[in-house]
Amino acid sequence: MTKKPSASTAGAAKRRKGTPRRSPITVSGPLTGAPDDRSTIRRLRAELARAQAQIEELQASSETDFLLGILNRRGFERELRRAIAYIKRYHASAALVVLDVDRLKPINDAFGHAAGDQVLRTIVTTIQKQVRSSDVIGRLGGDEFAVLLWNLKETDARAKAAVLEQAVDDLAFVFGGRDVTAGASVGVALLDHHAETGHALEEADSAMYRRKAARNVKLSGCRSA
Repeated sequence: MTKKPSASTAGAAKRRKGTPRRSPITVSGPLTGAPDDRSTIRRLRAELARAQAQIEELQASSETDFLLGILNRRGFERELRRAIAYIKRYHASAALVVLDVDRLKPINDAFGHAAGDQVLRTIVTTIQKQVRSSDVIGRLGGDEFAVLLWNLKETDARAKAAVLEQAVDDLAFVFGGRDVTAGASVGVALLDHHAETGHALEEADSAMYRRKAARNVKLSGCRSA
């Protein structure tokens, strides 16, 4: 005797027979970690690196004196602030030297700005030969320069300032068939854990002007004699 299927079994069979087969689920977009994602990430990283390089280039150009290839006032003051922060944290020592060219304006007036530019370039080259690669040179403006000398006590800093002054005094130029000298006056400010950027520049600048006045008095005395 054949056993008939129950009503529930027959209904389930009927439902299975009438239900269409489901297709596999597919995703049209790329999955996380897929090759397309990795390519996009690499492209974005490359674009970011280029943007950062452009920002650094613009910042460097805004802090560089184009004529002389050294820091301008903005760039030098940034380095001076960093140096003072380092000095305060690690109790290091340094000195700030301000150097002013004595006779640049007469040279410009007599022989033109091309001659003055040559004098400035030669002075920068002379200073660079006298200082270490760790020291920092900047042009504060016009005929005034600043040098940050690391790890020098007062005696050594003043001795180095005298060397820089003498090195510029010894330079000789020939313009229009005439022998010309420029000369320089130098002032020094010592940097310690009490130093402040603005005050240090003012102190070195004041010392430079006192030195310039003394040199002028000496020069006038020599002429009178």
